[in-house]
Amino acid sequence: MLHELLLALLGYTGDLIIDVREQQEQTGTHIPLSPDAPISHQHTFKLAPDISFIQPSERDVIERIITLGFYYRELDRFAAKSRNLSWIRSPNESPLLRTSQLLKGKTSKHSVYRRAIANGIVEVLSVYRSVVLHIEQKLLSDSLPIVATLTQGLNKFFVLLPPLFELILEIERDNIYGGKLLNLLHKRCHCGVPELQICIQRLLWHGHQVMYNQLASWAVYGILHDPYKEFYISSQDDKDSEQESAPQFLEKLTRLSVADTSLNDWHLGFHISLDMLPEYITLNVAESILFAGKAVRVLRNPSPGFQFKDSSSHQQTQRGSQKTQGYTTTISFQNNSLNNTLIGEDLLPQAEADKIESMLQDLKESSEFHKRSFENAIDTIKTVAASHLWQLVVVRADLNGHLKALKDYFLLEKGDFFQSFLEESRQLMRLPPRQSTAEADLMVPFQLAALKTIGEEDKYFSRVSLRMPSFGITLKPSPVDLSKVKVNKDGDSVGHPDASLEVSLDGWDGISLEYSIDWPLQLFVTPEVLSKYQRIFQYLLRLKRTQMELEKSWAFAMHQDHIDFAKLRNDSRKSSVSQHRRQRLRPMWHVREHMAFLIRNLQFYIQVDVIESQWNVLQSHIQNSHDFTELVGFHQEYLAALISQSFLDIGSVSRILDGIMKLCLQFCWKIENDESNRTTSELEHIAEEFNKKSNSLYTILRSSRLAGSQRAPFLRQFLLRLNFNSFFEATARGVLNVVSPRPPVSVLQ
Repeated sequence: MLHELLLALLGYTGDLIIDVREQQEQTGTHIPLSPDAPISHQHTFKLAPDISFIQPSERDVIERIITLGFYYRELDRFAAKSRNLSWIRSPNESPLLRTSQLLKGKTSKHSVYRRAIANGIVEVLSVYRSVVLHIEQKLLSDSLPIVATLTQGLNKFFVLLPPLFELILEIERDNIYGGKLLNLLHKRCHCGVPELQICIQRLLWHGHQVMYNQLASWAVYGILHDPYKEFYISSQDDKDSEQESAPQFLEKLTRLSVADTSLNDWHLGFHISLDMLPEYITLNVAESILFAGKAVRVLRNPSPGFQFKDSSSHQQTQRGSQKTQGYTTTISFQNNSLNNTLIGEDLLPQAEADKIESMLQDLKESSEFHKRSFENAIDTIKTVAASHLWQLVVVRADLNGHLKALKDYFLLEKGDFFQSFLEESRQLMRLPPRQSTAEADLMVPFQLAALKTIGEEDKYFSRVSLRMPSFGITLKPSPVDLSKVKVNKDGDSVGHPDASLEVSLDGWDGISLEYSIDWPLQLFVTPEVLSKYQRIFQYLLRLKRTQMELEKSWAFAMHQDHIDFAKLRNDSRKSSVSQHRRQRLRPMWHVREHMAFLIRNLQFYIQVDVIESQWNVLQSHIQNSHDFTELVGFHQEYLAALISQSFLDIGSVSRILDGIMKLCLQFCWKIENDESNRTTSELEHIAEEFNKKSNSLYTILRSSRLAGSQRAPFLRQFLLRLNFNSFFEATARGVLNVVSPRPPVSVLQ
């Protein structure tokens, strides 16, 4: 019986100590105890009921002892199942067969982390087996073996094995793996039993070995080695493959293999899997790990276009020798591979990679997980990666030159170019854009303006292209055409004058620019960034177009007066007609000056107080920072400041400004096409609407919510320029929607 008891402690039952489930097999219910059999929720080792020579007290002691044998067997079965490598594909297995099995879901879920935890459990069980062996030797040496020897020798395992059994029971029941398993072990470490705490910490150490290996692969080489989706950094392809069917996923992979996948990797390729992120690793640390790995991928896998630019002369000499030898394809492929390796090593020196690997190795060898040490190491790794990525983007790729080009063209820094473009395209923009040829029509004035104002030394202009959307925008005829139709069809029904005053943008307001970005600047100037530049550009172009139309209307009026004066000298009978026309339009020129005054000051505020000041702030950050992530943040703050201080993010102000620019354009077009007294009433209506909107604008901007906030530090200067003689304050007093006649101001007249 002694030997059978010792065998039961190692999980082997017999006639005296039985397994209840094995007894059920004999009664007809078949529950095989194979490695894949489920773990029993209750211990099933019992003394045979037909044993009569054992006292009840001894029976209770023995049954308590043999529960350790049950725990041992279940832990051993879990370890054997988790460490089973039979699922690894054999060399003779067909890849198509394995793919079909994966798609059909026939294979069970495997886990590298469970295997690591199983290795730790095996260590505990080996200690347990050695203790059982020692007890056996002691019992055999004693002349009178007693059960107390077993109880004394195995006492500490009553503290260890039951919690370990509960642990694997929870793992199997809830299908816990990967980062979730680390999180569970970390929670179990916080207990009041020192022996159990040391045991769980050892299991957690084994799990961290896998995590550090994956972390080293990701942070040192930029390779995500996570075959079973257990790491807290996951690939977007894995997520897509779960949501899409197999043919769709394969087709997508084929398309990506043709294009440059480095940008896709940077922007969309990888993300943090919150399900697998342990609670003791903060989201900021996980984001730093994600960034470091993506940066290393970029540095180790530069774009072919970047390689060619850096080694063009070297490749040209090689092409000449390759043609003479007749091995063009083979040698070119070898040279590209060599260039890829050399440039990758240059962008991320091996010494830096060794430094990262050494830090992770130190963490891996530590017996306990120290959160502060881990976070400091990750912060250092991120700093190294960000510094080399900064060197690549800022120094090698000339980031500042491209930012200056974006400022020149998207923020209208090259005012002479856009002034020339608007003048060349002015007559074209008087007509409604043709949806099919609008972009081609604009290319002629665009190229003429470039010939007049852009020098050959501007190497960035070739990257700028003009675009006119052909869909997604309502193309409305300009008000000048409506007025022409009304004039040419006298006697026909005429629409309400209010209909032309609704705040809407005509078709030409869809003009946009595109800027060609090469690798690696696409990591910095993303499509989202370009869309923000695009939004500011369209706003500034409308503003400049409005200013030009107001100036041209005054020039047109002066030219018309000179023509009328010349006609008066030849025909004195027309004197009264022209005199009446001048008297009728004289108040409108006061309105035009008010419009021009507001538009000029708004344009000066945006170009000087907002754009130039924020540009200087950005330049100081670029000079002082050597971290790519900091630089991205500074640039985002720069764009956010431009949008907020230009009031583009305030719907009420933005709508009022759009309405004011629309009214100014309508005013100019009607002034130049003045052919009847009816136009005067329409001009008066436009003037009334302009007064109302300008008063509303001033009232909103001078409110404490805007003028007293830090979102627009130069807003007070803008308001001071507008209201330097208390003109706006006097006219804006009272209810916003009640417009009183403006007092005459000699300075503005």
